[in-house]
Parts: sequence; C-alpha cells; structure tokens
Amino acid sequence: MGRYIALLRGINVGKAKRVAMADLRELVHGLGHSNARTLLNSGNVVFDTARAATPARVAAALESAVESHCGFKSAVTVVSADALDAIVRGNVLAAEDRDPARMLVAFVSDAATLATTKAIAAQRWDPDEFALGPHAAYLWCASGILDSKLAQAFARATRDGATTRNWATVLKLQAMTAE
Repeated sequence: MGRYIALLRGINVGKAKRVAMADLRELVHGLGHSNARTLLNSGNVVFDTARAATPARVAAALESAVESHCGFKSAVTVVSADALDAIVRGNVLAAEDRDPARMLVAFVSDAATLATTKAIAAQRWDPDEFALGPHAAYLWCASGILDSKLAQAFARATRDGATTRNWATVLKLQAMTAE
C-alpha cells in the first residue's frame, strides 16, 4: 500500500475550473484508491493505493477523470509521501521567522521542467530568494507572491509544468500523510 498526494493545478481559482472537493474525493475513489482526503478547496488530495502504479500513471488517470467528469483540463502532479518528506527536508530556504504564506514550493511531474529554471537560479532576486532541489523548487517571496518578480519569472520559465503550494499547505499535506 502506498500513500500519495495529488496536486491539481489551477482549479477553484476564480470562477473557472470549479470542482467540489467531495466530487474530487469521489473521483479518486472511483479510480480504485482509498482513504481520499482533501485539504483546502484548491485541489490537494491525500490518498492510499494498493495498486502498483507510478505517480505519473496515477496523475494521468486523474487528469483524464477530471476532464471527463468536470469538463475541463487540469494538470495533475502526484508525489509519494516519501517524496514529499524529501521535498520538505530539501527546503534550504525554510526558516522559522519567515511567513509560510510567502514561501512557495513548486512541484513538477517531470524533473526536466526544473532544468528550465537554471537561469533563474543563477540570478539574484533580492529580497526574494530561489533554491533548486532535485524534485522541487523553492521560492521565498519577501514582499508577497503576487508582486514577486521571481515568482513571475518562474511561472514564465515553467509555463504549465509546475504547480505551487505555500509552505503552510505543504506542511499540512505532510502531516496528513502521517495520519
């Protein structure tokens, strides 16, 4: 049995791509997974599976289910609980005195997406900071996410290849995987 986290990109932001979390849990159960729990209203699902499947295969099945049941496309990134633990441990920018709402973790389905950000990593973004890990990128947006030139450059570089969650959400997801 494996525990996974599915991160859906761009749902329930504004009026487009709306999906109720109860419906999302049912979609996950309908794909043969169990114990699906959602966090917030933004497409975070923790679930268990007895199937031998890769995160990429689980993500593809969930993307297809969302499109057929909800009528829109949403990129899905799936990580195992162990991978999430490694991503949390790898955040060199995490500090207790920082506002977790201004710290982003960028998750990718394909590590090649991170290669598109090497130019960003080579630049200084004061007062913002950027760190690149093997399976995620970390963005500290000192003045807020919406006004961050770093966050804007990262979004341009990765296009639709990454989905971000703030540090508080990532830590809550990690806690859910331990339950």
